[in-house]
Amino acid sequence: MKPKIVRTIEALRRETAKWRNDDLTFAIVPTMGALHEGHLALVAEGLEHADKVLVTIFVNARQFGANEDLSRYPRDEAGDVAKLAEAGAHLIFAPPPEEVYGEGFATTVVLKGPAKANLEDKFRPHFFDGVATIVAKLFIQSGADFAMFGEKDYQQLLVVTQMARDLDMPVRVIGVPTMRAPDGLALSSRNQYLTKTERGYATAIHKSLMQAAEKIRSGTDPQKAMRAASRSLTTLGFKVDYVTARNAETLAVPQSHSDEPLRLLAAAWIGKTRLIDNIEV
Repeated sequence: MKPKIVRTIEALRRETAKWRNDDLTFAIVPTMGALHEGHLALVAEGLEHADKVLVTIFVNARQFGANEDLSRYPRDEAGDVAKLAEAGAHLIFAPPPEEVYGEGFATTVVLKGPAKANLEDKFRPHFFDGVATIVAKLFIQSGADFAMFGEKDYQQLLVVTQMARDLDMPVRVIGVPTMRAPDGLALSSRNQYLTKTERGYATAIHKSLMQAAEKIRSGTDPQKAMRAASRSLTTLGFKVDYVTARNAETLAVPQSHSDEPLRLLAAAWIGKTRLIDNIEV
């Protein structure tokens, strides 16, 4: 059945109030549209935890930098709605920008902790403040019980989890494993920017992380393994922003010879497209 679409906060709250009156729980899946199987996996996971699933579609200009691809960002609401109908979503919140950021809007969520890990924040300094501001608004507007976020954007997952905890938001943030193409490439809306040749090379990011993880498990120093992975990508023609091993819980640089949990993270450009990926060790 086609999910209902609402475009105002008032209408959103009216619909979710009906669920509350029926003692139903619900999960929120925040997206910027251009949905793929990774997003649909978030919907499926939401259905495992809650009675209803709300999906938001909003291209948030506040998380794009001056030289980033806001105008190029893919938009296909009709296609998104069809996919969400098949996935079993119950409600779509697709507001216009003026509904989200009204005249005189002057508040921003400012972050520390995992948001200042010298990873995405180094290359996109306004990104997480923009993400946290819109996500906080969506949590407050919807009153959801659960929020589903993909592990592909691992730093974002930790940032949102910390924000919800610090601000006592009554929502449980759940990380969902990265969905991948059969050749290992992490699914992303930006993959459609890749040329056929670039798409073939793009799998090298995941492969390099997997090889580094294997070396680390065999006793190689994590940072040495990551430097080798970075060199491998550079040799293939990537412009590397970072390839690094971090504490999986805090994103701090790990201590030497420690047993702390590790996450390997990478961001690199191929052509005009920036790709990110990460895996656990």
